[in-house]
Amino acid sequence: MRATDDRYTAERSRFDLAVRMIRHEARTGTIRLCTGFTEDRIRKIYSSYFPRQDQDQSPGQGQVVRRRRGKTPSQIAPFVNTAQRQGEASLFASLLVHSRVAEVDASGRGLRAVNVPRDVMGCRFCDAFEAYLHLHHQPQLSFEWAWNLHMSLVHTHELQLAWCALCDGPYIRDAYALDYERCPFCEAKDHA
Repeated sequence: MRATDDRYTAERSRFDLAVRMIRHEARTGTIRLCTGFTEDRIRKIYSSYFPRQDQDQSPGQGQVVRRRRGKTPSQIAPFVNTAQRQGEASLFASLLVHSRVAEVDASGRGLRAVNVPRDVMGCRFCDAFEAYLHLHHQPQLSFEWAWNLHMSLVHTHELQLAWCALCDGPYIRDAYALDYERCPFCEAKDHA
């Protein structure tokens, strides 16, 4: 078997995506959803390629990645309860559209998933998350909270994209709450 053969290209790209997602501390279920790997295979990748922090190992050796346990978060309130978080969620939603993970539907308010293979969508999602990390020095969203935002926008539609009446900028809003049609940035300016 040669790893350069075309027949192994898809397997290699899914493996690379799993490693990339583990570096972002994604949960096993999220990695499984994007790669199609079994939970056992994901655990083996983690244990083989990511060292654990032991007493005899100094903190500077290798990259220590925490394993997150449990289900992916599913609440939407943290995305809209403060202007800062709503602003970061709005930025990340825009990055999802820019990275072609989601697209605006005909109404201009909702986002829907783009019809691409799940590993391609996973890579694009990682691109959007890495761009978000690059733009924020102290990001409020972890990878799993960003994944929750994506799911709330394109699958459950609990969050929507709206347009500010003052600056015409896009922002995220709770789909079932009263909306004053003001983005978090204009709202913060009014209260300053």
